[in-house]
Amino acid sequence: MYADLSGTFINIILTRQLKHTDTCRRYARSYTSSPSEKTIYRCNQVSRGHSWFDARGSTMELSDSVTHKNGRQRKPAVPQGDMSDGNRVRNTTPDLEEEGEALLRGSDTENNGQPSVQPGIRGELGNVSLLLFLYVLQGIPLGLAGSIPLILQSKNVSYKDQAFFSFVFWPFSLKLLWAPLVDALYLTWFGRRKSWLVPTQYLLGLFMLYLSVTVDTLLKSDEGQGPDVITLTAVFFMLAFLAATQDIAVDGWALTMLSRENVGYASTCNSVGQTAGYFLGNVLFLALESADFCNKYLRAEPKETGIVTLSDFLFFWGVVFLVSTTLVAIMKKENARGQHGRKKVREETQSVMETYKLLLSIIKMPAVFTFCSLLLTAKMGFSAADAVTGLKLVEAGVPKEQLALLAVPMVPLQVLLPLIISKYTAGPRPLDVFYKAFPFRLLIGLGYAVLVWWTPSLKQEGGFPLYYYTIVLFSYALHQVALYSMYVACMAFHAKVSDPVIGGTYMTLLNTVTNLGGNWPSTLALWMVDPLTSKECQGAAGQKCGSPEETGLCVKEGGVCVTSLDGYYVESVVCALIGLTWWVWLGNRMRRLQDQSPAAWRCRIGQ
Repeated sequence: MYADLSGTFINIILTRQLKHTDTCRRYARSYTSSPSEKTIYRCNQVSRGHSWFDARGSTMELSDSVTHKNGRQRKPAVPQGDMSDGNRVRNTTPDLEEEGEALLRGSDTENNGQPSVQPGIRGELGNVSLLLFLYVLQGIPLGLAGSIPLILQSKNVSYKDQAFFSFVFWPFSLKLLWAPLVDALYLTWFGRRKSWLVPTQYLLGLFMLYLSVTVDTLLKSDEGQGPDVITLTAVFFMLAFLAATQDIAVDGWALTMLSRENVGYASTCNSVGQTAGYFLGNVLFLALESADFCNKYLRAEPKETGIVTLSDFLFFWGVVFLVSTTLVAIMKKENARGQHGRKKVREETQSVMETYKLLLSIIKMPAVFTFCSLLLTAKMGFSAADAVTGLKLVEAGVPKEQLALLAVPMVPLQVLLPLIISKYTAGPRPLDVFYKAFPFRLLIGLGYAVLVWWTPSLKQEGGFPLYYYTIVLFSYALHQVALYSMYVACMAFHAKVSDPVIGGTYMTLLNTVTNLGGNWPSTLALWMVDPLTSKECQGAAGQKCGSPEETGLCVKEGGVCVTSLDGYYVESVVCALIGLTWWVWLGNRMRRLQDQSPAAWRCRIGQ
């Protein structure tokens, strides 16, 4: 729970806003033959003026669209352009600079020198509404995937099963692997983005309809047999994979669907729409699916089930996906000339193989390779706290819908934290903040273990007291402060070191590695809980509880399995020690990367 909500809201609320610079640069590329370094710098300055924090301008290097198009990591708008020449010409002629300044002022001038009409947002409410709706749809399967582990935990599945299901959350971290294909392969007559958007959303709808018929059977716990975790994982993995592919297509379409002066609304549609979709698919669904929540707050007469079931929810959204996708396919023309007489923005496609070669050349650089190695190992110390704590609270009796609702009061904090933290990461050494926040996050992880240990003793007949939820909320808020401090610092350093010539590809790669560095330790932490747990069979002589089969025999003989040593506590201590070791031996090495010269991070294309 903690890990899922933290990761999702960080990605949605923080980096989804990182698009203003990408938009500025895209038009600088589309309307000039070779944007100058000064124009790019001014794009960054404009981005700073429209962002939450001062460092956002440099963080926007994540979305550099001057020179390359390679698909999109979770938030960043991915670049487009010609990468064939190794040394880009830096044209700084007055005419080009004036044109760049005109772009930044929002001046929309056609090739004939006559200014076009600027309709404002009212003239494009239809496009804005469509983008908002598409992002809401994108958030629905993400929210549903985040709710399944809590449902599985309430059915007493093993932590190995939870680890297996956690692979569902990997596709959004691996989008870079197939994003170049989404950008390069399409049907011209149908539209570059619709060629992928329409089939992926149809498949999303069909998978949801399939799940609406089978999910109750897949989740059913018969005597001696638990939920079908393998099938659930396969289906929800496909949902996540399709949602990630839809994300690539919609993000690319968003920047060309709107006119130049209104394209900044794309990031607003993105953050608001996907947040709303996740809320509908996770928090709202878990609340309405809970009989206890509905009986307590929404019903006059109690019933045994919630207002909605998972199958009903899946069927409804499956139909919505199919109907809305059909309407988009028929009614929305992608290739038409822009509204109000605007010339359609030129989109350039880079060779897929060149994109992959470029990524490989970046990874081979010594400084980047060292940094990526550190990113892949930095979060090992937090894996038990981030991946297991929420599930342990559900196991201890905390209602899953109550845990989900804790995300709601966290939203204002998650909005304010980047604003505050950026004051300390905007300087030349952002990783110092990462280094200082690291031990505090380790301590919070140990505090989570204490909270889990304390929880069963506070359970009352009517649930848990209000002060308990206050303590949980406070601990979660502290966790968010430490987590955001490290995340914002990491993003700022990514922006600082990325080669501006290929900034989008460069930073998308670094973000992919960062996400993977959180995924694999979480999966491993879930996998290791059961092997590290010791149980004894009490009341049945000669029986053990080392496996589900042995547990069944113990119960059949009239005994009960009692946990003598919970693997979660073992993991919490081990992870804290691993994290402390990493901080002492490798933390300073990461800090020293800030002392590397800019040339150490430059990628020499074609050499």
